[in-house]
Amino acid sequence: MNFYPSFWTQASRKRRRIYSACLVLVLVVVATFSGMLVPMSQKDAQALNDELNQMIEQNGAAGNLAPTIFIHNLLLCLAMFIPLAGLPIGLGIMFMTGMGFRAAFDLQSANAASTAAAANMTPATAILLLISILLTFLCEYTSYVIGMTESVWLFRRITQNRWRELKTTAILIGTVTVLLAIGAIVETWAVTQPL
Repeated sequence: MNFYPSFWTQASRKRRRIYSACLVLVLVVVATFSGMLVPMSQKDAQALNDELNQMIEQNGAAGNLAPTIFIHNLLLCLAMFIPLAGLPIGLGIMFMTGMGFRAAFDLQSANAASTAAAANMTPATAILLLISILLTFLCEYTSYVIGMTESVWLFRRITQNRWRELKTTAILIGTVTVLLAIGAIVETWAVTQPL
């Protein structure tokens, strides 16, 4: 008895990977938005924001903010490649990311000075910041989706004794390394822009 739908069984291996990545992307978005729904106290949100600002100031002053962001994101992404365990690890990270977004949004809405600073921003700077934020999310979320999807595929191939999947995994790790390096450079530029 076949438990798989016909669109899956009739699809090529490449198309199955695309279907898997699309499903993981949906799960990542749901996990992130679920984290955004969790209310956070003003004190906890401020503590999270202070910790982030301290890291940016310390590493920015030392000139190693981009490498710090890159290494942090790469380690998270590599954890997402762990066979089968990478998917729940990644979804947990995305949930926590959503909570971080919620904390940032809550602080921004509570801080009237931020709206005054945004009013002084030039349109060109605002557009560049928006593009850099979108590019950072694209690079990071694509990397995380690749890692979590490969986690499942790697587990499946190992249980089938198909060790050639390790070559695919190595190529994908190289791909996400490049994406995360680009994302870290862009993110560094974005967070160091004066508002």
